[in-house]
Amino acid sequence: MDVQVNVAFCVKNLAKGTEQVRQELIKDPDFRVAEYGCTSFCGICRNYFVAIVNGNPVTADSPDELVDEVYAYVDEVIFKDR
Repeated sequence: MDVQVNVAFCVKNLAKGTEQVRQELIKDPDFRVAEYGCTSFCGICRNYFVAIVNGNPVTADSPDELVDEVYAYVDEVIFKDR
């Protein structure tokens, strides 16, 4: 991958269960992973597991599904023309 993928997490969503997703994505050298007190997506953050990928929220109903959704988003949206 020659494009950096930025992934951000809200600390409240991390406590809800996305910490395991963060740990998984940290292992991938193509991802720059950060955590913030708030990502300004409170409505969806309250109801879903959420990762903010290059500024866009990616949601899922479980942490395992979120990992898959993040990689699918990267493949389909960020690298669609490659």
